[in-house]
Amino acid sequence: MSEESDYNDPDHCTVGVIGEVGNRLFLFYVRQGLNETTVKVEKQQIAVLASYLGRIVKELGRPGHLPDDLSFDGTEDPEWVVGTIGVSYDEELDRVVVVLEEIHDEDEDEDEENAHVLRIALTREQAAAFAIHATRLVEAGRPPCPLCGLPLDPSGHDCPRTNGHRPPVT
Repeated sequence: MSEESDYNDPDHCTVGVIGEVGNRLFLFYVRQGLNETTVKVEKQQIAVLASYLGRIVKELGRPGHLPDDLSFDGTEDPEWVVGTIGVSYDEELDRVVVVLEEIHDEDEDEDEENAHVLRIALTREQAAAFAIHATRLVEAGRPPCPLCGLPLDPSGHDCPRTNGHRPPVT
């Protein structure tokens, strides 16, 4: 059986970074009452999630007052690593539901029934604030390559889109 954590009315939901630009660790944090969870996510996952949440909130209409405090209160030691992220909108509850699932190593003969799943039902305001905050964190890092979207290193970038036929983009 999978280990599921549901946060149906979270007090706090944010993303934080640890480390220097080019070597940052992205952490997703959620808290509801005394329950809290910190998981590791990739920069690209956060970028896509922020963009998607922004579009959903825009389609739903202007939210009310956004939460001011999006500080990262979680631990620097994540509980598990996120593999997939899903987003849906629950009309009945008027909540944006974010589902994070643990990454699975295909080489290991791991039982998928023991996977972690984290469900967070965000208000429009929480979703909008998360999207803004996450976008700022992502943009504060290395700029993306215009061809492949991967981060550019100051020392250069071997872009997979050039297939070795062009010098690295800098």
